[in-house]
Amino acid sequence: MREQACTNCTKKGGFVLKIYERIEQLLAFGKAKQLLGEGDIEYARNRLLELLELDEGMPSEATFSEEWTVVALLKPIVDWSVEKGLIPEDTILYRDLWDTKLMGCLTPWPSTVTHHFYEQAKVNGPEAATASFYELAQNTNYIRMDRVALNESWISTQAYGELEVTINLSKPELDPKDIAKGRNVTASSYPNGLLHKENVGYAGRLNHPARQNLRQIPLELGGAKWLMQFSPYVYYHQHAIVLSGEKQPMRITRQTFGRLLEFVEKFPHYFIGSNADLPIVGGSILSHDHYQAGEYEFPMARAEQLSTFALPYYSEIEASLLKWPLSVIRLRADDRNRLEEAATFILDQWRRYTDLEADIYSSTEDQPHNTITPIARRRGKQFELDLVLRNNRTTDEHPFGLFHPHEEVHPIKKENIGLIEVMGLAILPGRLKSELLQLADAVSENQSAQTIAENQAIQKHAEWVQALTATNSSVTSDEALVQLKEEVGNIFSTALSHCGVFKQTNAGIKAFNRFIASLNE
Repeated sequence: MREQACTNCTKKGGFVLKIYERIEQLLAFGKAKQLLGEGDIEYARNRLLELLELDEGMPSEATFSEEWTVVALLKPIVDWSVEKGLIPEDTILYRDLWDTKLMGCLTPWPSTVTHHFYEQAKVNGPEAATASFYELAQNTNYIRMDRVALNESWISTQAYGELEVTINLSKPELDPKDIAKGRNVTASSYPNGLLHKENVGYAGRLNHPARQNLRQIPLELGGAKWLMQFSPYVYYHQHAIVLSGEKQPMRITRQTFGRLLEFVEKFPHYFIGSNADLPIVGGSILSHDHYQAGEYEFPMARAEQLSTFALPYYSEIEASLLKWPLSVIRLRADDRNRLEEAATFILDQWRRYTDLEADIYSSTEDQPHNTITPIARRRGKQFELDLVLRNNRTTDEHPFGLFHPHEEVHPIKKENIGLIEVMGLAILPGRLKSELLQLADAVSENQSAQTIAENQAIQKHAEWVQALTATNSSVTSDEALVQLKEEVGNIFSTALSHCGVFKQTNAGIKAFNRFIASLNE
């Protein structure tokens, strides 16, 4: 049932503010942030009125304020929508579906965004183009910066340099009612996955996010169509995803190296990398070929050289091993085509490499185990390519993966070590925030390991916290929390070392050098 203009009011701050004023403020924000151009205001207003089931509008000249945020402007409109029954239930999921639909009325058409991106790149360069595109993603609330700001991060100093640790709090906990309803939603193959181009403009449903405010930039890589968008969960500055225009499985090949190097030629201020293409050591989405990129320098990029070596047939390429918990070969050259060839040579050699003394089997029962996690970046005029050697073999002792975080670190990190964490940034589950606070209280109260083990919420941490409880009899909760966070950093470093196929020990380095020597055979 549609409402008449005089009756649409909502109370806030002790005074009555008409819903129409909220609409005009949102439109003023859209105009100020260049979401709406000349002639777009009336169109966007009418789309909002249609969604809100209002028969008529009340156009006005709302004065834009720099203090406005898109979240603050949307909240009262969503609250009003709840009161009027336009949203089935007042839950996070339904509110997200609704406010994304509202912002879809203000988000420029994909072709307009693409045109603006390439005009910016032509006039001001690729760095300005990606910065403008990133700002658009924030202003349209595709990237919910209010939630990203909830993430907790700290630096942990390790033997390999500084590692970064983040507790991911940007993904809100869903209401149990939404979870239950989501299970009953009929499965659909449209959009064909979370990364598919079909997501642009999609309204969403209980088991698939709304994407009316998603925009993608078409790119050509290796002569094929690819697309660049930003991740809604920002783990680092300008966290971008580059995905294949057509759905195809993840595969590390010569073409992968070529695309990564071509990308950093086009966007020299960005790094780009790919998850590995095998389970356990790969990413969470192996069904759709994609990379992650961004304007960020990860700890691994600053890692020291362990040694250098000459690469046969590629004398012009600088090759080195890194002092890093995972096993990394770094290649650097002016010619990206030669770098692509050299990386392919190493990949081919690694895929069939077996070293029984180092527990490395290239395959078992026709199942391949060796692959690579590659990362590309620019160093001035030079191209730099990091090849992280991976192996996904499982054993009776380590059923989750021999070169995967071992069970001793599972209370902190059990999931795959993917591209971001390979480079030294831990993305840890949100549950850790409350668990660390409870553990800090336990340590400050000098609780025994047995007492902690009896606490269901934190019992998984009893073993590794035991050393702290035994040596800290007079610390405050705040002091204990600092110590716990440092220990989490130590555990993350240990988890990374578990994933190294050649350990940073004398025996491990000798084994690594055996593989390097095999490149000359």
